[in-house]
Amino acid sequence: MKKIKTLSCLIFVCTMGTVPTVLFAQTTYETKSDIAYISTNETDAYRKERCKLDMYYPQGATDFPTIVWFHGGGLTGGNKSIPTLLQEQGVAVVAVNYRLSPKATHPAYIEDAAEALAWVYDHIEAFGGNKRKLFVSGHSAGGYLSLILALDKHYLAQHGLDADQLTAYFPISGQTVTHFTIRAERQLRKGIPVIDEYAPVWHARKDTAPIFLITGNRDLEMADRLEENALLYSVLKNQGNTVTQLYELDGCDHGTVVDPALCIMLNRIRKWKYEK
Repeated sequence: MKKIKTLSCLIFVCTMGTVPTVLFAQTTYETKSDIAYISTNETDAYRKERCKLDMYYPQGATDFPTIVWFHGGGLTGGNKSIPTLLQEQGVAVVAVNYRLSPKATHPAYIEDAAEALAWVYDHIEAFGGNKRKLFVSGHSAGGYLSLILALDKHYLAQHGLDADQLTAYFPISGQTVTHFTIRAERQLRKGIPVIDEYAPVWHARKDTAPIFLITGNRDLEMADRLEENALLYSVLKNQGNTVTQLYELDGCDHGTVVDPALCIMLNRIRKWKYEK
């Protein structure tokens, strides 16, 4: 486990020469909003309302990396937005909306996330990006969605995509046991962890794309969030997985962990050794 100590986690990670240099100087960025990632033949009104994404990308550039970003909100709230720290960094960012509980229940939001990710994989090259430079991230509930897609391969397989084809996953403060909203939908005891098919740790395996687990400080985070991620890290390691890392950011709570985590991700993307 990598424990990054900070006076102010944002100051530590985003200064000291760790912020990525912009990949395309003097580049204009364009945003296309509310792109439907589901079939035009869809008849479900709620899917038609929620299953949309925003794409932010450098105009005129080619071969750039893309970050697919799933928002947080406990699977019950929240909306897509492009994080400020990811803007003008030479990468495309795709912010995804998905159906929310209780109007939709498990696994609807996971299925939406998978369909959105497959859509990006299939379409990013039309915008100039490289589908072999595709990174998946999200905060809290979005971190959970990132993780379940990384580890339970059947969701993306339904769209003809292998989860291990993607470059890397950066879940931020995501649950690794069954998400508390799924437990609530099933009327299970509040606060008691469950590990079943909806838990990323249930699907721990040796061969995955690289996964970077990032949480805030164990004493400042949401209850058990660091411990859950440490459990997943340990189980993956014991399965022989060597491409997962765990970061605990001292000085950060569940909310303030986001910006320094994004800086870690951007720095990693800048240094990534892409396959030819």
